Amino acid sequence: MATNNMHNLTTLIKRLEAATSRLEDIATSTIDLPRLNGAAPTPAPTGPLPAPPVSAQPPAPPKPVPEEVPESVEEFDAFIDASVKKYVTLSNDLGGSVAEQASSVLRAFIGQRKFILLTTKAKKPDLNSPAFMQLLKPLQEAITSVVDIREKEPRNSPIFNHLSAVSESITVLAWVTVDPKPNKHVEECLGSSQFYGNRVLKEYKEKDAKHVAWIQSYYQLFKDLMEYIRNTFPQGIPWNPKGVSVDEAVKSIQSSPPPVVLQPKAAAGGPPPPPPPGPPPPPMKFDDAPKAAPAADSGGLGAVFNELNKGEAVTKGLRKVNADQMTHKNPSLRAGATVPTRSDSQSSVNSLRAKSPAPGKKPKPESMRTKKPPVKKLDGNKWIIENYDNESQPIEIEASISHSILISRCSKTTIMVKGKANAISIDNSPRLSLIVESLVSSIDVIKASNFALQVLGTLPTILMDQVDGAQVYLGKDSMNTEVFSSKCSGINLNIIEGEDEDYKEIALPEQIRTYIGKDGKVASEIVEHAG
Repeated sequence: MATNNMHNLTTLIKRLEAATSRLEDIATSTIDLPRLNGAAPTPAPTGPLPAPPVSAQPPAPPKPVPEEVPESVEEFDAFIDASVKKYVTLSNDLGGSVAEQASSVLRAFIGQRKFILLTTKAKKPDLNSPAFMQLLKPLQEAITSVVDIREKEPRNSPIFNHLSAVSESITVLAWVTVDPKPNKHVEECLGSSQFYGNRVLKEYKEKDAKHVAWIQSYYQLFKDLMEYIRNTFPQGIPWNPKGVSVDEAVKSIQSSPPPVVLQPKAAAGGPPPPPPPGPPPPPMKFDDAPKAAPAADSGGLGAVFNELNKGEAVTKGLRKVNADQMTHKNPSLRAGATVPTRSDSQSSVNSLRAKSPAPGKKPKPESMRTKKPPVKKLDGNKWIIENYDNESQPIEIEASISHSILISRCSKTTIMVKGKANAISIDNSPRLSLIVESLVSSIDVIKASNFALQVLGTLPTILMDQVDGAQVYLGKDSMNTEVFSSKCSGINLNIIEGEDEDYKEIALPEQIRTYIGKDGKVASEIVEHAG
């Protein structure tokens, strides 16, 4: 019973509160509120409150979080910023086709950076698939661009060796496809560049330090790339076994920001450029300048002849010299007197003539030159053999595929090159005998009379310049060797012929007949002597 009474009381209180609230609302709506500044007050809203105003501009989207660059790409960026940038900067200093070729090399390495970034995101595709070939297309275009710049340059150009050193080694970009040990591929390409690069070193070693620094920076690019590969991809690029397809990886890379460009740009909002210089000052007029007074008759050749025409009176103006004023009788005057030089003497007629230039010094004969000690050393990847004369025992060299060999001023000496070297250059070495197993590139012979060469393996090219007398023996594997000769005489090739494998001697032509044809064009042909 008590519970029911409490419930009824609670219900009654709620109804009274509701009725009271209703009465207050009715009273508020019927009573006039006081005016404020003569204006009726705004009635209180009885409905729901309006929504807050919406901004006309949508909120800015959150900034994307930059994607973390893999460590292999960061190290490659450092390689581009250090080694490649130095090579490009020195190439720009040389200018011309060298700078244009360096620009293509820079674009190629930036494209290779994109390739390395893609391998960290994608699975390894089929190497014969169109997708993979499309990835290699930028590298192939860069290689073609570098080679085309060299082909457009004439062979007698002073920078032809510069362009050839780069074009012959630009295939280094293919290291990303070599598996395993891509480091070996880079080493071989360095050897190819040294064949022409060493010519640049030899030509400009004492002429222009810019060219020497340029080729050394290009060599350093290969060495730094080999160091990067040894530390990052010693067995080749592994790709990402858990990555996405190549197409998806390409799309994600295209949406990412491009790499930093090496060339510095002007900062935004910097100071304006200086104003152009003002107009040049008016030219100076020399018409009103005071003219120099003519020379007095007391000087010059005219004065000399005037004095001679006086006859005996010419000695009237001379004064007598006492014994204490004569230098041959007074030793103290000889000690302090100075004899005027020829150019200081104004009374000498010969002083008016210009001094004749001294004759140039002729080089000493080879027999009178100071004999230098023989040298045989390995400097980096270059063997240097110098100053050997009349050696009784053969000089042996253990060479590898990255080694180039420079032989200079070696006379009556036999040199044996064991292993497969890259290239050999011979200069001023009379009566030199050379035995070679195999070479990657060529042999370049300059000013080596009575030269002898035997090739046991393969040799692509032989270049001879100013060689008087040479015997070249080619083995079975070197029958495709090409021989280029200029200003040479007495060159004989000995090739194997017949079942007995005997050597057959073939003389290279020395006489060339040139004539003008009926069409007006000049033609040349080799003169052959029959009988």
